[in-house]
Amino acid sequence: MAGPGAAGADGGDRLELPCGTHLDPHEIDLGMREYDCPCGDSHAVVTDVHPPSRFVPESLVTVLRETIDTDDEFEEFGTPHLLGVVLEEFPEAVVVHDASDDGAVGYTLVWVTDFDARRLHEVVVELVVELMEHAISHADDDAAVSEFESQMLEFDVEAFVEQYRREREFESEHDRAL
Repeated sequence: MAGPGAAGADGGDRLELPCGTHLDPHEIDLGMREYDCPCGDSHAVVTDVHPPSRFVPESLVTVLRETIDTDDEFEEFGTPHLLGVVLEEFPEAVVVHDASDDGAVGYTLVWVTDFDARRLHEVVVELVVELMEHAISHADDDAAVSEFESQMLEFDVEAFVEQYRREREFESEHDRAL
């Protein structure tokens, strides 16, 4: 899953963040959701061990897993796929580091974004909605398409993210799925 901003391209083990600052992947722990960068910004941090329910309800994760076939090394749709979509849409705003050969970090993949954690959450939800809109556009059921489109007109991403983050405990390593 190497791509723009992939660490290690120069043989080093430090990630060059979108802001140009360097970060040692060993400084990232599994509970980290944001990195307070010396550049003055906060960058969202996501590892492959973070569940997709960090961003959307578990019931939606279940639907995504049932409807999306993956053609990669991952058994089912998950966080790597969500962050892959973000990387596709914002290649200059995301760095990814493959730590599969580093047993000292506790994760295999890590993404660090130019966005803070809240903005990344909004971006992920926006992209999931786009994915759902694309899928429903191929449905043969005009009533279902109309119903979905009318619901999306009323859907407020910022309000959803605000409520979702309020109902989850993002401040501790003991996040719980909704």
